[in-house]
Amino acid sequence: MHVDTAVSFRLLAEEGGARRGQLETAHGVVDTPAFMPVGTQATVKALAPDEVRGLGAQVLLGNTYHLALRPGADRIARLGGLHRFMGWDGAILTDSGGFQVFSLDHLVRVTDEGATFRSHLDGSEQRFTPESVMAT
Repeated sequence: MHVDTAVSFRLLAEEGGARRGQLETAHGVVDTPAFMPVGTQATVKALAPDEVRGLGAQVLLGNTYHLALRPGADRIARLGGLHRFMGWDGAILTDSGGFQVFSLDHLVRVTDEGATFRSHLDGSEQRFTPESVMAT
């Protein structure tokens, strides 16, 4: 599967420290500043994707750590990728899971190669490298 990763940002206006622009992605344009509903585990709670879009959202935010644990990177891939899994054709921003390195510091071991977490769900070991985070 080919994924177009080209992203560009166009500055439209600025005043003082504020700026307005457009982030162009393979899945559409996001006007900035933007409100990003959080779909931590690939779903915005209590709203269907068309309802989220109807509220004006152009981008959703996901969390790599939580996506990797539930529903899991393999399941997401088997079901056609994150956009298809979420039923969302717009832009998606996923963080690296780096916040969990600090918030779950009692469950993580960090090396130069990545971070190894002990799952807060079932105790299994989960390894995060730059490559695996990008794949999720």
